[in-house]
Amino acid sequence: MTGGVLFDAARRRHTCTDRPYERAGLPVVLASHDLDRSIRKAHLVKAKISGTAWRHANIGRLLNNAVRRFEGRVLELMSERGHDETRIAHVSLTRNLDVEGTRLTELARRASMSKQAMGELVDQCAELGLVDRIADPTDRRARIVMFTPTGRKWLDAFRDAVDVAEQEMRAELGKATMDAILKGLAVYGERFDTLEDAN
Repeated sequence: MTGGVLFDAARRRHTCTDRPYERAGLPVVLASHDLDRSIRKAHLVKAKISGTAWRHANIGRLLNNAVRRFEGRVLELMSERGHDETRIAHVSLTRNLDVEGTRLTELARRASMSKQAMGELVDQCAELGLVDRIADPTDRRARIVMFTPTGRKWLDAFRDAVDVAEQEMRAELGKATMDAILKGLAVYGERFDTLEDAN
């Protein structure tokens, strides 16, 4: 059966004159709701038939959806704590920045960004007072990006927000599931954790 046939069948089923909700005098909005539900179901069946269901259920999309939800919650918590200037882009810098400082070229490499794009991100965070550029003591021609005292306080607030978001996730999914997720992801992505500081 093709997707078009499924849609036609759904429409015919809900345009019939002997619908029970009409006989009962119920509002037509109920019919619209039922029709929408049938069409959505037909969409899912059509996706399976055409072989596109994998786009909704593959691990990459599921991980991405989870990250978007988690990071959105962290930003919400940061805003509640007075850090409403924080953006996901800023996190791309700070999550790759060692507490003792990191060269711009290394930050760009870790974040899979161009040096120019990372430089612009550093400028934004510098304007917010989170980071500063200082001379590299081992190479005066190079610059190191470091957290400022304000940036350290921001990092503490970010840690707290991540903790709360993780606790909420654990409460929703359960301890066993959460422990399995953390263990599995730690093993799977271990070689991509480029942060040098361990604390």
